[in-house]
Amino acid sequence: MSMRTVGDLMTSPAVTAGPDETLAAAATRMREAGVGSVVVGRFGQPVGILTERDLVMATAAGADPDTAPVRDWMTAEADCVEPDVAVEEAWASLASHGYRHIPVVSADELKGVVSMRDLLGVAQIRPVSGAYTDAPKGLEGVVAAETSVGDVRGLEGFYHYRQYSALDVAATRSLEDAWRLLFDGELPDAAEAAAFAAELAPLRKLPEAVAAVLPAIAASGAAPLDGLRSALSLVAGAEHMRASLDLDRRALRVDALRLSAVVPTIVASLHRLGQGLEPLAPREDLGHAANYLYMLSGEEPDPALVRPLEQYMILTIDHGLNASTFTARVITSTGADVGSAVVGAVGALSGPLHGGAPSRALDTIDAIGTAERAEAWVRDAVSRGEKIMGFGHRVYRTDDPRSTMMREIARGLGSPLQPLAEHIEATVLRVLEEMKPGHQLRTNVEFYAGVVMDRCGLPRQLFTPTFAASRCIGWCAHILEQAADNRIIRPSARYVGPPPPQPVPPL
Repeated sequence: MSMRTVGDLMTSPAVTAGPDETLAAAATRMREAGVGSVVVGRFGQPVGILTERDLVMATAAGADPDTAPVRDWMTAEADCVEPDVAVEEAWASLASHGYRHIPVVSADELKGVVSMRDLLGVAQIRPVSGAYTDAPKGLEGVVAAETSVGDVRGLEGFYHYRQYSALDVAATRSLEDAWRLLFDGELPDAAEAAAFAAELAPLRKLPEAVAAVLPAIAASGAAPLDGLRSALSLVAGAEHMRASLDLDRRALRVDALRLSAVVPTIVASLHRLGQGLEPLAPREDLGHAANYLYMLSGEEPDPALVRPLEQYMILTIDHGLNASTFTARVITSTGADVGSAVVGAVGALSGPLHGGAPSRALDTIDAIGTAERAEAWVRDAVSRGEKIMGFGHRVYRTDDPRSTMMREIARGLGSPLQPLAEHIEATVLRVLEEMKPGHQLRTNVEFYAGVVMDRCGLPRQLFTPTFAASRCIGWCAHILEQAADNRIIRPSARYVGPPPPQPVPPL
């Protein structure tokens, strides 16, 4: 067991700021030092901490960085840790609270600061022996990879794509811009955006061999996500995608772009075939979301519906090391081709605990039917311990920021379901507070996503495949990252069966 302590890893001296300094001064100090936070101190003692996240929140709220004081935006009375605390203990505190930086103090004197990145290389799950006999179920809190694609800060209600707030990207940029950010690490300017869109457009077309097989897949009666999984496997085969271990990043990026681009075409084609209609070829003059709606309906898409769908797809591109993303990275870690990793991720997404909730949340709204029925329905569900679809999230302990934005998008669309959905949300929160104090659940992205996709004309059976069409971009970004610095993911398991060895009984 490692005996390293926080004092061995902390940054000392810590970069500091005074509570009366401006945000601009603190931000300049962070940038010059290349750190993600400053400890706010007075007379050598920490009184708070200001992080990059706090700066983003201040900017979003309209604060003037040249005049706004640090004290108004810092986290006051931030948790601290002593330098002789074991790395594992400090890591547990960071992981459980969702912190990224903790000041290090001794006898109330600031000694330095330690970050999650400082601890990553040391605080890992130990072999399952001795004192380390239990891994958390579901691997909750276990760090299994380093990533620069993005992160989720559950206690803060914040998530980001690389260095940008995901909500800011969804509010101001196109799906293609977000795509390029995740694949290539930067948001494009106008010329770069046009070049990337031109690179994507021809990749939406299905290989002829795959297009010829789609009618048989549709005729089989396979569920949309099952059909997508089969078709993606065929695309990977038709494109002769090779093992990621044998390819450089440029070649891997080509495969990743191809698979991500073709998902909406597959989903729309299978849907039309299932309706007795001919599939439509993708149009290169339309953006990715607009083209998807066109291929589904055969009609020129309404921009008032394209943008809400595009924003939903941007919001769901990536969301930390979720089950399907982890699956994609595990498969990639074996050196397998991009197609195998994406197909495996689709399989993980098919589970109702992961990707199937948008349609189920809408089913809940339908089951309630009217505002007058909401209270009785919710009380009955809570008393029976039933899960209310669209509420609660594994990571967030605050409002799901995606749900907050989707609620506003749904309001803007004027969906007839929106007033009832908001009434149900308020009823669930109130009833839970009364019947299960301290067990507060908030809406997750799926609750209002169903309202938005329904208003945009998507049938419910396509809600999860539409989620896959966006999340495939995130999967592929993680695939590229895993392949670039790969080590096969091979955790240990704790054996709990009968003690071996025992004699083999005779026949």
